[in-house]
Amino acid sequence: MPESSSARRVVLAGASGLIGSALAESLRADGVEVTSLVRHPASDPHEVQWLQDATPLDPGILAGADAVVCLNGASIGRFPWTPSYKSQLLWSRITPTRTLATAIRKLGEEAPALVNASATGYYGSQPGAVLTESSRRGDGLLADICEEWENAARAAGPRARVALLRTAPLVHARGVLKPLLLLTAAGVSGPIGRGTQVWPWITLEDEVRAIRHVIDSDIDGPVNLSGPTRATANDLGFALARRMNRPYVLRAPVWGMRLALGRDATDALLTSDADVRPAALQDSGFEFLHQTVEDAVASSVPAAH
Repeated sequence: MPESSSARRVVLAGASGLIGSALAESLRADGVEVTSLVRHPASDPHEVQWLQDATPLDPGILAGADAVVCLNGASIGRFPWTPSYKSQLLWSRITPTRTLATAIRKLGEEAPALVNASATGYYGSQPGAVLTESSRRGDGLLADICEEWENAARAAGPRARVALLRTAPLVHARGVLKPLLLLTAAGVSGPIGRGTQVWPWITLEDEVRAIRHVIDSDIDGPVNLSGPTRATANDLGFALARRMNRPYVLRAPVWGMRLALGRDATDALLTSDADVRPAALQDSGFEFLHQTVEDAVASSVPAAH
C-alpha cells in the first residue's frame, strides 16, 4: 500500500535514478504531484529542464511546493575512481544542490523544505563506535564529499527546513548486491578482508518510506537512513549465500581489492567499519519494514530451489 502523505506537491531532482524513480512512483500513487527536474528536454508538463548551463534556476519553479528533494549524484559504484571521476563525484552532487539552495533562499518566507541526499560515508570508518546524527564526521574522500554536499544544502538559508539524508548502501540488485550477486552465483563469494567490519544498510522500500516520512515531518538537519540493526559484511554475505544456496568460503584479500578497485574505493566502500544508527528516524516514530539485513536480503533476492 502507498504511504499516506500530507504533501501536495514535491519537486524532485534525480528522478531517473534507482531511489528517485521509486520515490516518484510512490508519491504519484498516493496522489502527490511530482515535478521532475531533468537534464534532457522536457517531454511532459511535469518535467522542467535544468543545469544546461550556468543560468540560475527560476525560483518560481519551486514556489508552492511542500518539499524539494535532491537525489543527484554520479554512482560511487563505478570503478576505478580516477582523478577525473573523483571530480565528477563531487561536481554531480554540489552543483545541483547549490543550484536548488540558491533558488530556495530567494523564496524567503515561502521557501519549501529542502530534503537533500547525503550518505553514511560522512562518518568514514570508525570501528567500535555507535554512530548517530550527532557523531563527528570521519576521514576519507567520501567524508570530504559529504561535508561539502551538506554545506551546499544548508545554503538554502535560515527560513527553509533542510534535511540531510545520510543514506546507507541499498540492499538491492542494483545497489550493494549487484557485484555480490555475480560472485555468489559463481560460487566464489566469501569474507571481504576480515569480514567483521560493520556495514550500514537499508532496503529500497524503507529508503522511500523514510524519505516520505522526512518530507511530511519536521525533521531538520542530518537524518541517518540506515537499517535499525547492526550487520557485518559477513552477515550480509552469509545471508545472500544462504538465500542463493551457494558457498561462502573464499576470502577476498584487501590488497587484491585495492589493486583491482583502487585504495580510495576499497577503503571507503568495502573495508570501512561504520555502525550507523537511525536515531532521528526512530525518535520521530518511523518504523522499519525490514528489521535485519537477513530480512533485507530475503526481500530483494528470490530464494534458490
